[in-house]
Amino acid sequence: MTHIPLITDQISEGYVILISGLLIVFGALLTLSLFFKFGLPIILYIYKVITKRKDKKISEIKVDADEEFTGEIAGAISAAIHLYLNEQHDHESAILTIKQVKKPYSPWSSKIYGTQHRL
Repeated sequence: MTHIPLITDQISEGYVILISGLLIVFGALLTLSLFFKFGLPIILYIYKVITKRKDKKISEIKVDADEEFTGEIAGAISAAIHLYLNEQHDHESAILTIKQVKKPYSPWSSKIYGTQHRL
């Protein structure tokens, strides 16, 4: 009795893993797309019904202007921000100097003494 289907068992196991992985990924994508297509509008509608808000148009929103906020104040704030942001950066030269350091020879770190067989 010979048992050769070892290779076919591995191949069929690979197909099972491939198919189950593809089903999981595409099932998750389908679930997410259905949720964003149908579920999210329903949730937003329920939220709107619960809060009893009516939708406002942009033209209906009033902007409250502060009469004490003048152009001089805006200029002072912008100048202070500009000075603060420019102080954060150091201006250094872009010249790099690399010096090679010569190490003195040390037999303690030499590997040549560990390769020889001494009696």
